[in-house]
Formats: sequence, C-alpha cells, structure tokens
Amino acid sequence: MNTSYGIELYSLRDITDCSMKLALKESAEMGYRTAEFAGFFDYNAEQIKTWLDTYGLKPIATHTGLGALDDEHIEATIAYHKAIGCSNIVVPSVPFATQEQMDASLAALSKAQKRLAAEGVALGYHNHSLEFLPTAYGKIFEEELLARTDVLLEVDTFWSFNAGVDTIAFLNAHKDRVFLLHLKDGIPTAAENQNAAHCYEGVAGKAVGEGKAPVRDVIAWATAHDVPMIVESEGLDPTGLAEVGRCMDFLKSID
Repeated sequence: MNTSYGIELYSLRDITDCSMKLALKESAEMGYRTAEFAGFFDYNAEQIKTWLDTYGLKPIATHTGLGALDDEHIEATIAYHKAIGCSNIVVPSVPFATQEQMDASLAALSKAQKRLAAEGVALGYHNHSLEFLPTAYGKIFEEELLARTDVLLEVDTFWSFNAGVDTIAFLNAHKDRVFLLHLKDGIPTAAENQNAAHCYEGVAGKAVGEGKAPVRDVIAWATAHDVPMIVESEGLDPTGLAEVGRCMDFLKSID
C-alpha cells in the first residue's frame, strides 16, 4: 500500500473509552498509520505514548475542545500533547449561533493559536456543514474564520460536500491553510434541507467508498498536495472496528 491513512478515533467511540489500547492495536493492524484522538478519557499520557509506540502509530492530531485551551487549562493541554509527541490540535466545533458567540469564539481561537504556536503546536479548526451556511445574522463562519484568524483548516470533506460546497475548489482556494483532511463518506441531506435549521436531517454516514462524497477526488488532491488524510466513519455499522475495516479495504482496493 502506497498511500498512508490515519484513523479518527471518534470512529471507534464504542470502545475508546473502555479500551483505547484495543482501538489503537486494531487500527494499526488494519493498516492505519496515524491516529487522531477524540478525547483521552482517563488515560494518562504515558499510557497513550506506550501504546502508540508499541503499535507503530504516530499521533497526527487531537480533537480538543476550546475549553481545554483557555487560560486555566492550556498549559496542561500543551504538556499532555508534548508527552505523547503530538504537535497538532484541532478544535472540532465552537459556538457561533449569534454574532456575539462567533466573535468570542474567534477571539478565543486566535488567542489559543498564538500560545500554541509559541510551543511549536499548530492549531486547526474542523468544520461541519453549518460553517459553510449563512447564519441568522448573515455571516458565514468559515469565511470569518479565514478572514479573522490564522487558524489552520482540517477540512471535513463529507460535511463540506453535504453543505453543497465544491470541496475540491475550496481546497484549491485555501490550500495554504489546509493542513489535515477528514476523508469521510455518506449520503447527503436532501437539497431542500440545506439551511441552518435542517442541514443534518436525512444525512446517512457511510464507510468510505459506500456513499456519494467525492472520495477519489479528495484522495487525489491530498496526495498531490501532500496533505495527511484521516479516515472518519461515524456509523458504527455494526461496530466501529467493522466499519473502519471496510474503509481500509476500499482504500487498499483503489491504491
């Protein structure tokens, strides 16, 4: 296999809280080469680092909430990431339902980004579909994020597709800010539901290769631009391990 893929451990949320070791072991045996954490639960950094080293996985990033990056918690967050050898943090979502919420979230992201950069840690933001749709106050969050911060982008390529975005065009337009990609598949919501109130209604998550997202085009783009790809598959169908196993089978089949 020539192309390297990471695993977003949210895909294995049915086991990560009770057996992170098993999640990492099985992911490595399937052929995933990096891991993006979606919470550490009660595991300490020494445990995580030991399992990563044992199974030959690199910690490509973590999904870390904005609360862990405030003044009270950011130093501990930095220390944990350094202990496991992870230099990328991605905030998976922030409040932006009102102008005031958006302004506060962008300010908090910018403040955290500067502090993390001083420690050699990059900060990115992960989109869902709403970030690409007009808010009730007339702003598009993804545009504001790009214009008002230096935060990098982890583009979730299914959620952008679900929002009606030409994902490859977006990636080309912002290639200097894109540092990670979520490779994800699914069946998008009905077109008439493409608004802030309904953009997730009718969405069906699928294993990579089983939906309608432009998976092959995303792989080609990421390969050409040397952007790491992280597989995320949310259906737990019938289990997280079974679903990400089908993702890897498909990826090996097209490599």
